[in-house]
Amino acid sequence: MAGYQKKYLPIFFCVAVALGIYIGSQFNYSNNPTNILGGNSKKEKLNRLIDYIDYEYVDPINTDSIVEVTVNGILENLDPHSVYIPPSELQQVNESMKGDFVGIGISFYNFKDSIAVIQAIPGGPSEKVGIRGGDRIVAADGQPLTGAIVADDSITNQLKGKANTKVALKVKRPGVKGLLDFTVTRAVVPLKSVDASYMATDTLGYIKINRFAESTPQEFEKAILSLKRKGAKELILDLRGNPGGYISAAEQIADQFLKEDKLILFTKNKTGKIENAYATDAGEFEQGKVYVLINENSASASEIVAGALQDNDRGVIVGRRSFGKGLVQREMELGDGSAVRLTIARYYTPTGRSIQRPYADGNKAYYEDYLSRYKNGEMQSVDSITVADSLRYVTPGGKVVYGGGGIIPDVFIPKDTNYEKEAITYALRAGYMSRFIFELIEKRRPYYNSLSLEAFNEEVTISDASIQDFVTYMNRRNLKIRVKDYKNDLKRYLKAVMAQQLFGNTVFEKLINEEDAAIQKIIALSRNE
Repeated sequence: MAGYQKKYLPIFFCVAVALGIYIGSQFNYSNNPTNILGGNSKKEKLNRLIDYIDYEYVDPINTDSIVEVTVNGILENLDPHSVYIPPSELQQVNESMKGDFVGIGISFYNFKDSIAVIQAIPGGPSEKVGIRGGDRIVAADGQPLTGAIVADDSITNQLKGKANTKVALKVKRPGVKGLLDFTVTRAVVPLKSVDASYMATDTLGYIKINRFAESTPQEFEKAILSLKRKGAKELILDLRGNPGGYISAAEQIADQFLKEDKLILFTKNKTGKIENAYATDAGEFEQGKVYVLINENSASASEIVAGALQDNDRGVIVGRRSFGKGLVQREMELGDGSAVRLTIARYYTPTGRSIQRPYADGNKAYYEDYLSRYKNGEMQSVDSITVADSLRYVTPGGKVVYGGGGIIPDVFIPKDTNYEKEAITYALRAGYMSRFIFELIEKRRPYYNSLSLEAFNEEVTISDASIQDFVTYMNRRNLKIRVKDYKNDLKRYLKAVMAQQLFGNTVFEKLINEEDAAIQKIIALSRNE
C-alpha cells in the first residue's frame, strides 16, 4: 500500500509537466571559441569550462550531458515551469501541442512480440482502408515487425513518414486464414484534445477537453455547434485533469462564452508591460448557463478559462481548487534541434488575481503541495482551504474570489479518498485497465468487433469472474486492490474501457460519468433541485 501511494499521488502532476522537464544547448570547441551566450564573463566562464572538460579531462566525458545537467540546475533555480525539450522529444511535444501528426492513424500495443492494433483512429488512413482493432501488423514495406527485438520506437519509425507517402502492410487478422495486404497512404492524423461531447440531459450538453492545443478551438466549436443542434441550452465544460497548453487556445475557448470586449486576462512581464486579452463578438455560447468542472490537476490554460468565466460572473465553477499555475512560457529554439520554454510573464484573471502558488522553497516543495492538500483536509472540505484577506477580490456581480494558489470553486465536490476507490481510479488512469480489457477482448475478438453500440450496451456485462481476473492481473504487477465496496464502480470502469476500444472516447466518458458525483451535482443544479 505504501508503495502504491508514493506512485499514485504525484502521477497526475507528472502529466501537468509532461510537456518537458529539461534544458540544454550545444557548445562547440574551437581554437577561438565563440561565446553564443554573449559577452558576459560569467557566461564565458561556463562556456570555457565545458570546452576544457571536453578536450583536456583525463577520462572520456559526454559533455552534452554535462551541459544539460548544468542548465537544468540553472532552470530549477528560476521556477518550476521553465523547461527544456531535447531534440529527441521536440517533435513529439510539438505534435501534441499542434494537435496532429503524420502517420497511418492507429493506436497499438506491442503485444506478444507483435503490433496489435487497439483501434484505427476514426477518419484516419488505416480506418479508410479497413484496418481494425485486433489486427496484427507483421510487416511494413517488407520489413518484419515481429519478435522480441521490436520496440515502440522502431515501430513508430516504420509507420510514420512524410505525408502522402505509401506504406505496404501485411496484417494477420484473428479468424482469417493467411495474411491480408493493405497499402496505406500516410496523412495528417488529428490528436484530439476534445475527448468527448454528448447530451447529459435533454437540455444540458457536456464537453471534455484534455489539453489546450492549437486545434482545440476548432474542435470545441464543432462540438458546441453539434450540441446546440441537439438542444443544448446549458453546458458542462469538463477541465478536470487538464494540464493546460497554449494561452491563445484558452483565450479562444473563453471567448466562446463571453460577450464582446469582456476582459479574459492580462499579462505582465518583468518591465511591467501589461497586455490585455478581450473577448470578441464571435462567441457561440454567450447566453446559456455554463458549469466548469475543475480539480487539483487542472492547471494553466484550464485556470485561465475558469478564472475568466468566474470573474465575469459567467460560469459556475464546480469541483476542487485547481493546481495554481499563473506563469506564461514562450518556446525558444536553441539551435541544435532542442528548445526551451522559458517563463516570460505572469497572467492575471479579469479581477486582477494571480493564481500562481509560491515556489520560493524549490520544486520539490512546490509539487509536494499536492500532498499537503490531502493532509490538511482540503480534498474533503472547502473550509480547509486557507485564504488570505490580502488576496480577496470581488467580481462585478459581487462574488468574492481569492488569488494566491488556484481557482477556488463556487460549488465544492469532495474527493473520495477511500483506498479502494483510489486504487481503482489509479488502475484506470495509469492504463492497467486498458491492457487488461484488450486481452479480454482478444479472447472473443470477432464477436466484439461485430457489435453495434446498441448491442454492446444491451449484451455486454462485466462478470464477477472478470473482476476476479482483474484483481489477479493487478496482483501480478504488485498492485494490490480490493473491490469489496466498489465492485460496481470497477465493473462500470472496465465496461467503459471496453467501449473506448470498440467505439471511442465519447462512449467511454459517458459511461464513466454515469455515477460521477460532480456531474450528478451539476444535473441537480440545472434542474434547480
